[in-house]
Amino acid sequence: MTLPERQTSLLEVRLGKPAHGGYCVARHDGRVVFVRGGLPGELVQVRITEDRGRFCRAEVVDVAEPSPHRVPAVCPAAAAGAGCCDLAHATVAAQREFKASVLVEQLQRLAGLDMPVELRALPGSADGTRWRTRVRLAVDADGRAGVHRYRSEEILGELSCPQPVPGTVDGIAGRRWRPGSQLQLAVDATGERQIVELSATRRHGGRGRGDVRRQRLLDGADRAREHVRDRVFEISAGGFWQAHRGAAQAYAEVVADWAALRTGEHAWDLYSGVGVFAAQLADQVGESGAVVAVESVAAAVHDGQRALADLPQVKFRSGRVERVLAELRHAPRVVVLDPPRAGAGRAVVEAITAREPARIIHIGCDPASFARDVGLYRAAGYRLESVTAFDAFPLTHHMEAIGLLVR
Repeated sequence: MTLPERQTSLLEVRLGKPAHGGYCVARHDGRVVFVRGGLPGELVQVRITEDRGRFCRAEVVDVAEPSPHRVPAVCPAAAAGAGCCDLAHATVAAQREFKASVLVEQLQRLAGLDMPVELRALPGSADGTRWRTRVRLAVDADGRAGVHRYRSEEILGELSCPQPVPGTVDGIAGRRWRPGSQLQLAVDATGERQIVELSATRRHGGRGRGDVRRQRLLDGADRAREHVRDRVFEISAGGFWQAHRGAAQAYAEVVADWAALRTGEHAWDLYSGVGVFAAQLADQVGESGAVVAVESVAAAVHDGQRALADLPQVKFRSGRVERVLAELRHAPRVVVLDPPRAGAGRAVVEAITAREPARIIHIGCDPASFARDVGLYRAAGYRLESVTAFDAFPLTHHMEAIGLLVR
């Protein structure tokens, strides 16, 4: 059957276990079908959206036998076809169970581990709404801001999504913006909103995050103020910060607990951003110790140096992690790293493990990349002693995992 024919026909399938990416696995005529918009156990009618030969992707168009965990979807943008709230049709508890099972499966498949995982809630999002402090919008040819249709370049004008904190998108729909640009909206800890325009022209960026766009501050202060464990961080307009308002604090507490450094020891904070984790390590090693923070984005290095100016034991190194690691002389007792979505990869993992740190604290926002990196650590003689996962992106299939690896 050709793809156009499949797209106009409906199939009835019984949904099985969750799969990476927010899908449930089903089978039809001997082929695997990855279904979006369903829950395990449901009998649904689906429309094929992509035929890859050995498998298909599909979306639910009708639910014949709903799961007891299904609830009315709460996101108008997702209902219009946006890719934002792809688990909004499930209870919060079911969302967390869905995501935890995906992480468990990825650890089994890619790292050879069988470990139970429980997704922990972050403060301030009991119902899964109003947690997001950073939003990126696209601007269409007519200057209207919107969000992309799922797996498409089409821009939808519907901005009603329950994720952003109040005030994030106020007034955006009524204005006209530069066609082809993007808007980055941020609401900081003080409630101040920034609007940053990202140009249509892209250039290669740092931190392994692909292309970046030229930035122009349109509204708000030139620095966002954030707080973690009584320390103030001022982030340059358009700079990176965790999307969930409770994430940075929660991750910092885990890092501080697991690092267990002693006075005078050495540590690394890789992909450090402005040095949130470096600050936790510095408090433990004291002025007789040393913390090296490695970050490729120059603005983040500058912001971090300002925020941690009272910690002489912290030294920032600007550059790609792969290059800087080869230049570092002192072997660390603890390494903390928070790589981009694609993960650290073989070269970085091998460079870290060659220094034989006693503890590695690895943070990942993609379960497959996280599990793949864990497998590389295991091959180098480390074991995953503990894993903590956070529901850092409620209403979506995304999560954050933190692993403690020891020799």
